[in-house]
Amino acid sequence: MVVFGIDPGSVVTGYGVVRLHRGRLHLLGAGCLRTRSSWPMGQRLQTIHEGLVAAIGQHRPDEVAIEQIFRHKSSESALRLGQARGVALLAAAQCGFEAVGYNPMVIKQSVGASGADKKGVAKMVQMILGKPIEGPLDVTDALAIAITHATHRSRSVA
Repeated sequence: MVVFGIDPGSVVTGYGVVRLHRGRLHLLGAGCLRTRSSWPMGQRLQTIHEGLVAAIGQHRPDEVAIEQIFRHKSSESALRLGQARGVALLAAAQCGFEAVGYNPMVIKQSVGASGADKKGVAKMVQMILGKPIEGPLDVTDALAIAITHATHRSRSVA
């Protein structure tokens, strides 16, 4: 099973692709889509959408997973995140996938980093995949989402 994970954000959207094969997780790819906060929101959302459609098409996953929205410091940041998440869901749907959402607590528990911050999650993801991960923490967050879905699906299938 190949899982494409998405960590949506209006400035940086991370994505990561893992394959679960014979009980082992393998890194297939990862990256991020960057916009600028000075760009108009429509341009930022278009960049995220087009980048995710291209990345999903390139990696041809079996399933797509995404982080669910959680509470934010401000309603403005929650709205921006919701817009980025919306175009990510649209990109997945246009590629034929119903993205499965996971909340941050479940994601952290799945990678063995229950009380950790983003750096702690990144360390666990690197340990699980056995490789250093390039890029911002949004990339390791996306990989954590993909790992979460792969492990949850493998348990439900077994």
